[in-house]
Amino acid sequence: MSEQEITKPSVFTVPGRLEKALRPVAGRHRKERIFRIICIAVSLSSMLLLAIILISIFYQGFATLNSTFLSNPPSPTPSEAGFYPAIFGSIWLLSLVAFFSLPLGVATAILLEEFKPRHKASKLFNSFIQANITNLAGVPSVVYGIVGLTAFVSMFQLFGNEGAPTFEWGAQYMDQFYNETDQILLVPVPDVEDPPTEPVSGMIAYRIDGKKVQVNIVGEDDVWPEDEVLAARSLRDYDMSGRISERTWYYVRLPFGRGVLAGALTLMLVILPVVIIASQESLRAVPNSLRDAALGLGATRWQVVQKVTLPAALPGIMTGAILAMSRAIGEAAPLLMIAGIVFISNAPSNIMDDFTVMPLQIYNWAQRPQEEFHAIAASGIIVLLFVLLCFNGVAVFIRQKLQKPLS
Repeated sequence: MSEQEITKPSVFTVPGRLEKALRPVAGRHRKERIFRIICIAVSLSSMLLLAIILISIFYQGFATLNSTFLSNPPSPTPSEAGFYPAIFGSIWLLSLVAFFSLPLGVATAILLEEFKPRHKASKLFNSFIQANITNLAGVPSVVYGIVGLTAFVSMFQLFGNEGAPTFEWGAQYMDQFYNETDQILLVPVPDVEDPPTEPVSGMIAYRIDGKKVQVNIVGEDDVWPEDEVLAARSLRDYDMSGRISERTWYYVRLPFGRGVLAGALTLMLVILPVVIIASQESLRAVPNSLRDAALGLGATRWQVVQKVTLPAALPGIMTGAILAMSRAIGEAAPLLMIAGIVFISNAPSNIMDDFTVMPLQIYNWAQRPQEEFHAIAASGIIVLLFVLLCFNGVAVFIRQKLQKPLS
């Protein structure tokens, strides 16, 4: 060792210099501890606030959460009010939203990330689409409600008024008669535009149980038949009918009107940007070396997506889908534009039926002045949370089942 190296001053040989050198390190550790304490305090405060809200909801709504509440329709009487149409309306709606938005969102993300264009004009168009998707993710949901009202409910007035369908499939119209023995007779109507059916002797009608009968006409001054069988298929010549419709499960109409399909397509617009962006981030997280290796072995671009990229990105895609569906189940503003707060006593039987959902029904009860309705609104929130957990559980299960190791 040289003399200069022996006599060279060092911070470790002088106490003052040692303290000066370690001072910045101690300051950084102090700031780190303070930041950690702040993060823990904020997290605990958020968890405490959430726990208080949940405890308050369960305390207020658990007493009215029973089989009557789950099976009855809404009612002006709090003790008889139920949540049945809103529960099944939400299930119908979320199922259609998932059916439309998840395949479309994932396919869009694959197109934008895995099949990027090479020409300059195509790249500019791709950038334009990407910018619009990013901007649409921040649009308020009530704006989508207005778009859905115009595009899906009335279809820009291209097919006439939304209240009167221009085209229908799967609907049978009938004129309904009540005779003097309170029997119901149904006469099929070929076209909804046909005038009301007038009672004619010998015309074919159907009873409420579906049995075909031949109508017997009784004059205004004639005595009503004493035979029960004959009386059951008899009508007065002046009886008036009421037009009703029977719709099958595959009933479709144009325009869509204020049905489940219009609400599902509107919610699809709300969550579609979220699904696309989450799917894109998951695809970007897959290492490019895996793509290059598959292409080097002779695989096509679609085979690389199908066998390598998509299975690797599936956990992230399903996480984004869970977040998107969690947002959809709690949305009320766009559905308020489509369905409104109306009294719905039956669950939807096809995708064109009128509907209500759990957030709208909860809002309807919460805004009423009676405390009893506030209690059943809390019960509705409990059911809403349970349905949300069920949908998330199904999504997590699918993610775990479809996840493949990268080997």
